[in-house]
Amino acid sequence: MVLAAGRGERMRPLTDRTPKPLLPVRGKPLMLWPLDALRASGHRRFVVNTAWLGEQIPAALQPWAAQVPGTDVQYSHEAQDFGYALETAGGIARALPLLGEAFWVLAGDVFAPEFDFTAEAEARFLASDRLAHLWLVPNPPHNPLGDFGLSPEGLALNTAAGERWTFSTIALYRRALFEPPWCTILPGNPQGTASPLATLLRHAMDAGRISAELYAGGWTDVGTPERLAQLNA
Repeated sequence: MVLAAGRGERMRPLTDRTPKPLLPVRGKPLMLWPLDALRASGHRRFVVNTAWLGEQIPAALQPWAAQVPGTDVQYSHEAQDFGYALETAGGIARALPLLGEAFWVLAGDVFAPEFDFTAEAEARFLASDRLAHLWLVPNPPHNPLGDFGLSPEGLALNTAAGERWTFSTIALYRRALFEPPWCTILPGNPQGTASPLATLLRHAMDAGRISAELYAGGWTDVGTPERLAQLNA
Protein backbone atom coordinates (compact mmCIF):
# COMPACT_ATOMS: atom_id res chain seq x y z
CA MET A 1 0.00 0.00 0.00
CA VAL A 2 1.23 3.47 -0.91
CA LEU A 3 -0.17 6.31 1.20
CA ALA A 4 -1.04 9.19 -1.10
CA ALA A 5 -3.93 11.04 0.54
CA GLY A 6 -2.19 13.95 2.25
CA ARG A 7 -2.77 17.62 1.44
CA GLY A 8 0.93 18.54 1.41
CA GLU A 9 0.44 21.91 3.11
CA ARG A 10 4.18 22.54 3.51
CA MET A 11 4.67 21.98 -0.22
CA ARG A 12 2.32 24.76 -1.26
CA PRO A 13 2.00 26.31 -3.79
CA LEU A 14 3.35 23.24 -5.63
CA THR A 15 0.55 21.07 -4.25
CA ASP A 16 -2.27 23.52 -4.94
CA ARG A 17 -2.85 21.84 -8.28
CA THR A 18 -0.81 18.62 -8.05
CA PRO A 19 -0.93 15.91 -5.35
CA LYS A 20 2.42 15.72 -3.59
CA PRO A 21 3.05 12.07 -4.62
CA LEU A 22 2.84 13.15 -8.28
CA LEU A 23 5.42 15.93 -8.04
CA PRO A 24 8.34 15.08 -10.35
CA VAL A 25 11.58 13.77 -8.84
CA ARG A 26 14.46 13.09 -11.23
CA GLY A 27 12.22 12.66 -14.22
CA LYS A 28 9.19 10.80 -12.88
CA PRO A 29 6.40 11.22 -10.32
CA LEU A 30 7.65 10.75 -6.77
CA MET A 31 5.34 7.82 -5.96
CA LEU A 32 6.54 5.87 -9.01
CA TRP A 33 9.94 5.36 -7.39
CA PRO A 34 8.62 2.94 -4.72
CA LEU A 35 6.00 1.49 -7.07
CA ASP A 36 8.71 0.67 -9.62
CA ALA A 37 10.86 -0.89 -6.89
CA LEU A 38 7.97 -3.00 -5.60
CA ARG A 39 7.12 -4.20 -9.09
CA ALA A 40 10.77 -4.98 -9.83
CA SER A 41 10.79 -7.24 -6.75
CA GLY A 42 7.86 -9.21 -8.12
CA HIS A 43 4.81 -7.48 -6.66
CA ARG A 44 1.80 -6.98 -8.92
CA ARG A 45 -1.03 -5.97 -6.54
CA PHE A 46 -1.06 -2.44 -5.17
CA VAL A 47 -3.41 -0.32 -3.09
CA VAL A 48 -3.27 3.48 -3.12
CA ASN A 49 -5.35 5.76 -0.91
CA THR A 50 -6.29 9.21 -2.18
CA ALA A 51 -7.91 12.40 -0.92
CA TRP A 52 -6.51 15.76 -2.02
CA LEU A 53 -6.82 16.04 -5.83
CA GLY A 54 -7.27 12.28 -5.70
CA GLU A 55 -8.74 11.98 -9.19
CA GLN A 56 -5.32 12.80 -10.64
CA ILE A 57 -3.63 9.74 -9.18
CA PRO A 58 -5.53 6.96 -11.04
CA ALA A 59 -5.15 8.96 -14.25
CA ALA A 60 -1.38 9.12 -13.70
CA LEU A 61 -0.99 5.46 -12.71
CA GLN A 62 -3.14 3.94 -15.45
CA PRO A 63 -0.40 4.07 -18.13
CA TRP A 64 2.17 2.88 -15.59
CA ALA A 65 0.06 -0.17 -14.72
CA ALA A 66 -0.49 -0.95 -18.39
CA GLN A 67 3.27 -1.31 -18.97
CA VAL A 68 3.40 -4.70 -17.22
CA PRO A 69 0.58 -7.23 -17.73
CA GLY A 70 -0.97 -8.40 -14.49
CA THR A 71 -0.36 -5.15 -12.61
CA ASP A 72 -3.43 -4.47 -10.50
CA VAL A 73 -3.85 -1.09 -8.77
CA GLN A 74 -6.84 -0.60 -6.48
CA TYR A 75 -7.84 2.61 -4.78
CA SER A 76 -9.30 3.76 -1.50
CA HIS A 77 -10.79 7.17 -2.31
CA GLU A 78 -11.14 8.77 1.09
CA ALA A 79 -12.26 12.21 -0.09
CA GLN A 80 -14.96 10.68 -2.27
CA ASP A 81 -16.20 8.53 0.61
CA PHE A 82 -15.91 10.99 3.50
CA GLY A 83 -14.80 14.38 2.22
CA TYR A 84 -11.46 14.28 4.06
CA ALA A 85 -8.28 12.24 4.50
CA LEU A 86 -8.25 9.57 7.20
CA GLU A 87 -4.58 9.95 8.27
CA THR A 88 -2.27 6.94 8.34
CA ALA A 89 -3.92 4.38 10.62
CA GLY A 90 -7.37 5.43 9.50
CA GLY A 91 -6.38 5.12 5.86
CA ILE A 92 -4.84 1.67 6.28
CA ALA A 93 -7.88 0.49 8.25
CA ARG A 94 -10.17 1.79 5.50
CA ALA A 95 -8.19 -0.12 2.85
CA LEU A 96 -7.95 -3.32 4.91
CA PRO A 97 -10.54 -5.24 2.81
CA LEU A 98 -8.23 -4.73 -0.18
CA LEU A 99 -5.12 -5.99 1.61
CA GLY A 100 -3.80 -9.44 2.47
CA GLU A 101 -2.79 -10.96 5.79
CA ALA A 102 0.59 -9.23 5.52
CA PHE A 103 1.56 -6.26 3.36
CA TRP A 104 4.06 -3.49 2.75
CA VAL A 105 3.13 0.13 3.50
CA LEU A 106 5.08 3.28 2.70
CA ALA A 107 4.36 6.94 2.16
CA GLY A 108 4.08 8.19 -1.40
CA ASP A 109 6.13 11.28 -0.54
CA VAL A 110 9.26 9.46 0.63
CA PHE A 111 12.22 9.04 -1.73
CA ALA A 112 14.33 5.95 -1.01
CA PRO A 113 15.53 4.79 -4.44
CA GLU A 114 17.94 2.14 -3.10
CA PHE A 115 15.47 0.36 -0.83
CA ASP A 116 14.97 -3.29 -1.79
CA PHE A 117 11.58 -4.85 -1.04
CA THR A 118 12.96 -8.36 -0.72
CA ALA A 119 11.19 -11.68 -0.42
CA GLU A 120 13.70 -12.54 2.31
CA ALA A 121 12.45 -9.67 4.48
CA GLU A 122 8.88 -10.82 3.94
CA ALA A 123 9.77 -14.41 4.86
CA ARG A 124 11.53 -13.36 8.08
CA PHE A 125 8.56 -11.25 9.06
CA LEU A 126 6.02 -13.99 8.35
CA ALA A 127 8.09 -16.47 10.37
CA SER A 128 7.99 -14.17 13.41
CA ASP A 129 5.16 -13.31 15.76
CA ARG A 130 5.53 -9.56 15.20
CA LEU A 131 2.66 -7.35 14.18
CA ALA A 132 4.92 -5.01 12.22
CA HIS A 133 8.52 -4.61 11.14
CA LEU A 134 9.78 -1.06 10.64
CA TRP A 135 12.77 0.39 8.83
CA LEU A 136 14.36 3.24 10.75
CA VAL A 137 16.77 5.85 9.39
CA PRO A 138 19.25 8.34 10.88
CA ASN A 139 17.48 11.45 12.09
CA PRO A 140 17.22 14.17 9.44
CA PRO A 141 17.58 17.85 10.38
CA HIS A 142 13.81 18.33 10.48
CA ASN A 143 13.35 15.48 13.02
CA PRO A 144 16.46 15.65 15.22
CA LEU A 145 14.97 13.80 18.21
CA GLY A 146 13.82 10.80 16.19
CA ASP A 147 10.71 8.69 16.69
CA PHE A 148 11.52 5.28 18.18
CA GLY A 149 14.30 3.46 19.95
CA LEU A 150 15.80 0.14 18.89
CA SER A 151 16.79 -2.65 21.27
CA PRO A 152 19.83 -4.91 20.72
CA GLU A 153 17.34 -7.71 20.04
CA GLY A 154 15.74 -5.77 17.20
CA LEU A 155 12.60 -4.55 18.93
CA ALA A 156 11.24 -1.09 18.21
CA LEU A 157 10.96 0.85 21.47
CA ASN A 158 8.45 3.45 22.61
CA THR A 159 10.88 5.50 24.63
CA ALA A 160 11.77 9.11 25.24
CA ALA A 161 15.22 8.19 26.60
CA GLY A 162 18.35 6.93 24.86
CA GLU A 163 19.13 6.95 21.16
CA ARG A 164 16.15 7.24 18.85
CA TRP A 165 15.78 6.92 15.11
CA THR A 166 13.34 8.26 12.54
CA PHE A 167 10.64 5.99 11.14
CA SER A 168 11.16 5.85 7.36
CA THR A 169 7.43 5.05 6.79
CA ILE A 170 8.55 1.80 5.12
CA ALA A 171 7.20 -1.21 6.99
CA LEU A 172 5.67 -4.65 6.81
CA TYR A 173 2.39 -5.15 8.68
CA ARG A 174 0.01 -7.90 9.63
CA ARG A 175 -3.64 -7.05 9.20
CA ALA A 176 -4.12 -8.16 12.82
CA LEU A 177 -2.51 -4.90 13.95
CA PHE A 178 -5.48 -3.02 12.49
CA GLU A 179 -8.06 -5.27 14.12
CA PRO A 180 -9.13 -5.73 17.78
CA PRO A 181 -7.64 -5.76 20.34
CA TRP A 182 -4.91 -3.53 18.95
CA CYS A 183 -6.99 -1.16 16.85
CA THR A 184 -10.27 0.38 17.96
CA ILE A 185 -11.30 1.41 14.43
CA LEU A 186 -13.97 -0.85 12.97
CA PRO A 187 -12.65 -3.13 10.18
CA GLY A 188 -12.86 -1.27 6.92
CA ASN A 189 -13.31 2.00 8.84
CA PRO A 190 -16.91 2.52 7.68
CA GLN A 191 -17.37 5.45 10.02
CA GLY A 192 -14.41 7.36 8.56
CA THR A 193 -12.26 7.67 11.67
CA ALA A 194 -9.15 9.75 11.04
CA SER A 195 -6.34 8.42 13.20
CA PRO A 196 -2.50 8.55 13.18
CA LEU A 197 -0.37 5.42 13.03
CA ALA A 198 2.15 6.36 15.74
CA THR A 199 -0.31 5.83 18.60
CA LEU A 200 -1.15 2.33 17.39
CA LEU A 201 2.51 1.44 16.89
CA ARG A 202 3.49 2.67 20.35
CA HIS A 203 0.76 0.54 21.92
CA ALA A 204 2.07 -2.58 20.18
CA MET A 205 5.69 -1.64 20.96
CA ASP A 206 4.87 -1.59 24.65
CA ALA A 207 3.76 -5.21 24.26
CA GLY A 208 6.99 -6.17 22.44
CA ARG A 209 5.21 -6.92 19.17
CA ILE A 210 7.01 -4.51 16.80
CA SER A 211 10.47 -5.24 15.37
CA ALA A 212 12.73 -2.88 13.46
CA GLU A 213 16.05 -2.49 11.72
CA LEU A 214 18.21 0.39 10.53
CA TYR A 215 18.32 1.41 6.89
CA ALA A 216 21.45 3.27 5.82
CA GLY A 217 20.58 3.95 2.18
CA GLY A 218 19.48 7.23 0.69
CA TRP A 219 16.22 8.48 2.18
CA THR A 220 14.39 11.79 1.95
CA ASP A 221 11.05 12.86 3.33
CA VAL A 222 10.06 15.18 0.47
CA GLY A 223 8.11 17.49 2.74
CA THR A 224 9.12 20.96 1.54
CA PRO A 225 9.85 22.66 -1.79
CA GLU A 226 13.48 23.03 -0.68
CA ARG A 227 13.94 19.28 -0.22
CA LEU A 228 12.31 18.64 -3.58
CA ALA A 229 14.63 21.15 -5.23
CA GLN A 230 17.67 19.53 -3.63
CA LEU A 231 16.69 16.12 -5.04
CA ASN A 232 16.23 17.60 -8.50
CA ALA A 233 19.36 19.74 -8.47
